[in-house]
Amino acid sequence: MRRMQIEVLELPLARPFAISRGTRTAVTVIRVTLEQNGFIGRGECTPTPRYDETPESVNAELETLRADIEAGLSRLDLQSRLSAGAARNALDCALWRLDAALAKHTLWQQCGRAQPPSVITAETLSLDSIENMAAAAADAVSRGAILLKIKLNRDEILEKVAAIRQAAPRATLIIDANEAWSGVDLPSLLNALVSYNIAMVEQPLPAGQDQALQRFAHPIPICADESCHTREDIAPLRNRYEMINIKLDKCGGLTEALAMVEEAQKCDMRLMVGCMLGSSLAMEAALPVAIAAEHVDLDGPIWLAADSSPFLSYAQGRIWL
Repeated sequence: MRRMQIEVLELPLARPFAISRGTRTAVTVIRVTLEQNGFIGRGECTPTPRYDETPESVNAELETLRADIEAGLSRLDLQSRLSAGAARNALDCALWRLDAALAKHTLWQQCGRAQPPSVITAETLSLDSIENMAAAAADAVSRGAILLKIKLNRDEILEKVAAIRQAAPRATLIIDANEAWSGVDLPSLLNALVSYNIAMVEQPLPAGQDQALQRFAHPIPICADESCHTREDIAPLRNRYEMINIKLDKCGGLTEALAMVEEAQKCDMRLMVGCMLGSSLAMEAALPVAIAAEHVDLDGPIWLAADSSPFLSYAQGRIWL
């Protein structure tokens, strides 16, 4: 018999985090702990209002499976019992870690992946004034950041990018619009961004309203985030996007994320791995997927006032393993 514990935790942020949809000063996460024969597996998820999730709804989803999980429900059977989303992610990752512990394996060994010494990760620049975003970029590169992710809405796009590029002349820059560029002349904007050596633009248009992306050539690769949740979404997006962003909280865990890597490769889609705000416990579970990605954005813990075990080390633009 297994035992399952569910915790709902509010994690204060070290500083406000702003995107086009709003600003946060704390993040609520749900942690699942499974214990079996003295071995423990843990998983963490972040309920996201954008996907109609609340801490209460995710907790309720987890409780519906408590009896089956404690009776030994397998990770593979879980995939058909819960839909993709935060609840399944927490359980899936806890089961991966529990299975690894029972087999006396690391998570990397259990996934059949070779663990590298480090992984380059983006450092996110929260939406702010031109001056503050340029200052944040300068601070990030002074600490060794290699890859910067710029959160933007429709205001002062080129002005902010120009200031950030001046502050970080050698950094790789990617932009995340979080669906905010409706009504923008995208062909002209993307052509203007070329001169700033932008590596990728993420989700410029709202999910379900992105058909316009297939009507013009993209001088900069465009990545699907909110438009892409699971492997079934990938093939239909090939005419609109060059890349997909895999997030464990969107797709429902490490099991589906690994399947998405295979499907993306079959469809010749390039890969990014991202995250919601959360602790190192959540980021560590995504690392076996991240090694297959062109861009990695797993900087959630550096936004927290206090991190949680397994305490990944962030330095010089990398996650050190």
